[in-house]
Amino acid sequence: MKTAILLGATGLIGTELLNQLLLDDNYEQIKIFARRTSGISHPKLTELIIDFDKPETWIRHVTGDVLFSMLGTTIKKAGSNEKYYKIDYTYQYQMAEAAVRNKVENYVLISAAGASANARLFYNRMKGELDRDVQNLSFKHISIIKPSLLDGDRKESRLGEKIGIIVTRLITLIIPFTRRYRPIHASVIARAMRNAVQRNNEKVNVYELEAVFNLAIP
Repeated sequence: MKTAILLGATGLIGTELLNQLLLDDNYEQIKIFARRTSGISHPKLTELIIDFDKPETWIRHVTGDVLFSMLGTTIKKAGSNEKYYKIDYTYQYQMAEAAVRNKVENYVLISAAGASANARLFYNRMKGELDRDVQNLSFKHISIIKPSLLDGDRKESRLGEKIGIIVTRLITLIIPFTRRYRPIHASVIARAMRNAVQRNNEKVNVYELEAVFNLAIP
């Protein structure tokens, strides 16, 4: 019976993962760290509403067996690249550091297809820098999941993303070898994250594109 720590539980993937973990008998406690409540009440769930800019107030609470990290925002919401970087990189890295300090052994991170510390695009470079840096932390097992375009029921409307999903689906139907780039539903990613904890026997495993779909298979 494990204790799971969730960072980003109120987002698209996080909501799916939280719902799945609450039904998963392998987990007896789910702890979420968030800026706002999930609105969910459950005997297994503990919510910690925190100020990410005051790590001294929450570091000691980052305890358990596995940290699932999927915190993220958009440049529109963040308002600047500096604030975007703070949410998507700094807050996630600080939480990972706290988990290591508190002897959490397993770490599962949602990254992105095309993430690279050497990328020209700001988003891909930011994600790549986090991928690189967390691998230097002393977790026993690290799983980095790099899905393609995300599909699912978001709380806010993203017209550009919806159009992208439709176009990508059409392309992958017409051109067979592009199938690995097809959109992936948040529920599939959540299953892959849960399975990664059970199947990761290496120090670091990185799952990209088709490997993410395969990881989600029971």
